[in-house]
Amino acid sequence: MTSPIRPAAVAGQFYPAEKEALWTAVMDYLRPVKSAPGKAPKALIVPHAGYIYSGPVAASAYAQLRGLAGRIRRVVLIGPAHYRHCQGMVYPSAESFATPLGNVPVDRKALSEINTLAWVSEDDLAHEPEHGLEVQLPFLQIVLGTGFSVVPLLVGSIQPDQVREVIDQLWGDDSTLIIISSDLSHYLPYDEAKLIDARTASNIETFEEAHIGSLHACGNLAIRGLLRAAEARDMNVEVVDLRNSGDTAGPRDRVVGYAAVLFN
Repeated sequence: MTSPIRPAAVAGQFYPAEKEALWTAVMDYLRPVKSAPGKAPKALIVPHAGYIYSGPVAASAYAQLRGLAGRIRRVVLIGPAHYRHCQGMVYPSAESFATPLGNVPVDRKALSEINTLAWVSEDDLAHEPEHGLEVQLPFLQIVLGTGFSVVPLLVGSIQPDQVREVIDQLWGDDSTLIIISSDLSHYLPYDEAKLIDARTASNIETFEEAHIGSLHACGNLAIRGLLRAAEARDMNVEVVDLRNSGDTAGPRDRVVGYAAVLFN
């Protein structure tokens, strides 16, 4: 990645590549979702599959950000590295991420601050093909407008407390939002997936993070780090949507689970 702009890697695959079609698709997911009562969320867990599969569930979380454009100015975006093994947590050299809706600036100052941690480093090769962070950006662009930057971090081999330390350093005030990008169970029969995902959702809501492993969520290490940071702050956790690809895209022999979770 030699360009200061990280180009969209999965436009036309995970979501529409044409600007108007992408805007329409995201708005169609957001429109039917009602805002939950209570405080604005400080953190979210959202899925990262193709929009036809996980878009409705992701919208259940992103709709809760309505009215926060201009207030949220930094989004810490953390997800698992799917395509390249990496040590610790890695960020790209790019100064912005491109989507069909425009470019999202990267908060280089925040990255320079956490780069003092031994397990945080730069790795463009991990970020170049990655979909897990990219698919969140159009939702953010539509609900938050243009006045925010991102801190894009992929998680490789790491301990949950190391993720927590990064989250603690970047926690900030109400202008910072933290997002963990993760799907739940992968390619299980529908009924088995429903059972396992319900248990995982319960473990998230009750901070039983030690029971969340790689079979329960691809972003389990990031989820566990967030749960440790949130529990220390006595935060409320609510799973507002829990479905799988069999629910959203029609019956299949094997499904992938998705949850939308709010922390406030």
